[in-house]
Amino acid sequence: MASTRITPPTRSEPPRVIERSAPPVAPHPRELRTAGLLLSLSGIGILMGSITAEALYPAVFTTHTNTLSHLGASEPPDGVALQPSAAIFDITMVVTGAMILAAAWFLRRALGRKGVTIPLALLGTGVLGVGVFPLTHLAPHTVFALLAFVAGGVGVILASRVTEAPFRGLWTILGVVSLVAITLGIFFLEWGPVAELGEGGIERWNAYPVVLWLVAFGSYLMAKAGGPLDERRE
Repeated sequence: MASTRITPPTRSEPPRVIERSAPPVAPHPRELRTAGLLLSLSGIGILMGSITAEALYPAVFTTHTNTLSHLGASEPPDGVALQPSAAIFDITMVVTGAMILAAAWFLRRALGRKGVTIPLALLGTGVLGVGVFPLTHLAPHTVFALLAFVAGGVGVILASRVTEAPFRGLWTILGVVSLVAITLGIFFLEWGPVAELGEGGIERWNAYPVVLWLVAFGSYLMAKAGGPLDERRE
């Protein structure tokens, strides 16, 4: 509740009542809490689903040579999906992609911040598309994978604008790392340090910062659902 105080009168003006506003409270706490829960669960799902698919992969699989997408299938012309890893990976991507899309919708209702929710929705679309179109469908898979990689890094950076320190700086670092990694993976894959990591390693430097952010940002939103939220506008 807002508090009040009465200023003493002066010779030229009567007493005034000055209202002190209460600290801002996060709008639409239910939507904010739901968005946070969906984001955290999606990040956990991607991480644990990938680990499970890797552990059950019925052939040689290394994080140096193999990308995450290889869990769903290998590239044409000899593309093949090895079970149960392919089913685990594809289902994980479809489900978590849908969860991220739903989280973007709830977050839009809660904050009304297009700069945050649009990249988040694009990330969800990309993740879902990766599950629907494995590497056996090379062209659409590549488009959705790039969409997820780029939108994820951009979304992490823009999310810093609605968070407080130290999270603001942490999100920015994670987003920059993710975007630098995808740039190196596309244009400098044969460069010494990147070549040492391999295609699979540099891809994970792009993907895992976003996955970690999903869990952390979701937890942040749930914690802030009933308390003050940074309300700076774009």
